[in-house]
Amino acid sequence: MESQVISKKRVADYGEVLTGKREVNAMLDLVKQETERIESRFLEPACGNGNFLAVILERKLTVVEKRYSQSQLEFERNAVLAVSSIYGIDILEDNVLKCRDRLYDIFNRDYYFRLYNSHAREKCREAVRFILDRNIIWGDALTLKTVGANPDHIVFSEWSPVNGSLIKRRDFTFSELLSHAGVKDTPLFSDLGEDVFIPEPVQEYPPVHFMELAHAQQQLQP
Repeated sequence: MESQVISKKRVADYGEVLTGKREVNAMLDLVKQETERIESRFLEPACGNGNFLAVILERKLTVVEKRYSQSQLEFERNAVLAVSSIYGIDILEDNVLKCRDRLYDIFNRDYYFRLYNSHAREKCREAVRFILDRNIIWGDALTLKTVGANPDHIVFSEWSPVNGSLIKRRDFTFSELLSHAGVKDTPLFSDLGEDVFIPEPVQEYPPVHFMELAHAQQQLQP
């Protein structure tokens, strides 16, 4: 098995061994259909610098390009949706920063700028940066708390498309999402008619155009 070790100390202190790309692809191929579904959500609770999340984003954006590249606005809208579906937690701050930058570069350099060059819009880039800052969290998935000077509950934002180009954000604590969920239960609507746990958001925001997401929601931060 191919793996990557940054330092023996990080292995000893945090058990950090990064999965190689061959193994990442083989594992993701087990759920290949979901990795290529634009809106399908993924959470990596020990994301490292993003080995799994990077490949998932590449697969999603490849689908977006194939379907929507003839319309820049449609590409932008669906690319933002793809980015918004990816979540990660890591206990090491440098990994979190690298993961955010890595995912942003995949979106911007490998797809957006390549396709539209000088026509690429800064507001779209800002929206992606804003989402990644919210979705890739410096925290501990075991304690369900953030890491740093003032630890608090990990909070994830759900980004839902509304009426085409609008996005609605709802924030949920990670602990609440997990508190009623067992191995087989998820806080989602069931297709089988079973009882399900529908979590309550700790904060809701009015829908805004995806291009205005960063500016509008920074102004509304509680």
